[in-house]
Amino acid sequence: MDPIREAELLMTRRQLFGRASLGLGTAALGRLLSAGGLGGIATLAQALEGQRQGIPGLPNFAPKAKRVIYLFMSGGPSQLDLWDYKPKLKELFNAELPDEIRRGQRITTMTSGQTRFPIAPSVYRFDKHDNGGDGVWVSELLPHTAGVVKELCVVKSMWTEAINHDPATTFIQTGSQLPGRPSMGAWLSYGLGSMNENLPTYVVLHSKVTSNKPNQAVYPRLWGTGFLPSEHQGVALRSQGDPVLFLKDPDGMSRETRRTMLDSLEALNQQALGEFGDPEIAARIKQYELAYRLQASVPELMDLSKESVETMELYGKDAREPGTFAANCLLARRMVERGVRFIQIFHRGWDLHSDLTTDIPTQAKDVDQGCAALITDLKRRGLLEDTLVVWAGEFGRTVYCQGPLTQTNYGRDHHPRAFTIWMAGGGVKPGLVYGQTDDFGYNIVDKDGAIIDPSASEFTPGAVHVHDLHATMLHQLGIDHTQLTYHFQGRDFRLTDVHGHVVKELLR
Repeated sequence: MDPIREAELLMTRRQLFGRASLGLGTAALGRLLSAGGLGGIATLAQALEGQRQGIPGLPNFAPKAKRVIYLFMSGGPSQLDLWDYKPKLKELFNAELPDEIRRGQRITTMTSGQTRFPIAPSVYRFDKHDNGGDGVWVSELLPHTAGVVKELCVVKSMWTEAINHDPATTFIQTGSQLPGRPSMGAWLSYGLGSMNENLPTYVVLHSKVTSNKPNQAVYPRLWGTGFLPSEHQGVALRSQGDPVLFLKDPDGMSRETRRTMLDSLEALNQQALGEFGDPEIAARIKQYELAYRLQASVPELMDLSKESVETMELYGKDAREPGTFAANCLLARRMVERGVRFIQIFHRGWDLHSDLTTDIPTQAKDVDQGCAALITDLKRRGLLEDTLVVWAGEFGRTVYCQGPLTQTNYGRDHHPRAFTIWMAGGGVKPGLVYGQTDDFGYNIVDKDGAIIDPSASEFTPGAVHVHDLHATMLHQLGIDHTQLTYHFQGRDFRLTDVHGHVVKELLR
């Protein structure tokens, strides 16, 4: 017997029922398309092509933002040395963190063996900057970002449930601490579709790090699709060599030859699609076509030679070196102009358990001018209004020292209970400082200064959970976060799971 035919006959019970249900579904789809006057669509691939334009009915309402630039500081930047100014700590140097402040909260195994939890005030000067409101304190480490605080919505009361890097990073990227869920960019690609034909809907950029500290790993699943169709996965562009592997045609192959090859391959894939009805085949057809168009669009995107001298000076000398954070911010602006929906920029190296004062200045210098230039550049081109920019890490750092403490150096452990992020553009309130922490930067407090436990209820005013952040971001993109779902393994999944509240106080 032919081995392929034998394999077909030896289907498992699950495969049998899966194919049977798919056949019924395809027949029903054909009936619906015909009933709607669309019977001319000949293949499932053509029917699924509409997914590139997103889910029917989305956006649910008029969006304030069309796209997102997500600046992710992997490792957990210290809010106490950058944003959350606590002047009273100066007189408490090396004092024990009071029990009524720590409140028995969970700590990591890296400091659980310490006999003391000594307070480590920041050694950095903070200055108050005009943000159009009551002012915002910003560390001397961020002089460029301080210059654009009027455009920022600074949230000092973020909190998360995870205390270690991998689950916390996975959580803030995918809405779940467990791997396997779609990333936010994948959800937006699936729900809203593409705004361009020649570049990916979702692009990922990795930035060089000046610090010599070991960096936390970031994994492709952080920009993956989970159970969504694979066409919605983020495309990571490289800073050295070809931006995308195998972007160039092999020596001796012309564009005409490549086109002929792809046409023949598509014919075979269409045949397989008609025979098996696997949506992943349709996704593969689209990916081949996108790859063909990328051969022309990506080199043009990456070519900064036509940027003005003024623009290059705005982003700084680092922008002339491919792969730096500043260069990636400039590329992000160029992607916005070309209709990329979701742009993710990773910057690693913020996990400063020791020698913080040696490394955080270089970390801050890596990102400071790029962040400020991106906000300024988007605004002057009229793009900030409908572009949501988010700067965040997976959690913050502790007020108590990990390891040796001196007047000039210290380390800080992971702290998920209160940390700082900022947003700009996309309909969020500029110049706003939202939420506050106690005098130790350890707990979120209410407007009267009383410590609140945000985990005690589904939603606590003044506190912003990861699910709340995601719900708010989706809202600005015109999406009711409860309506963006995907049925998988017997249940409807969504980015915010069964949680999340839109923090309307952050929005215009």
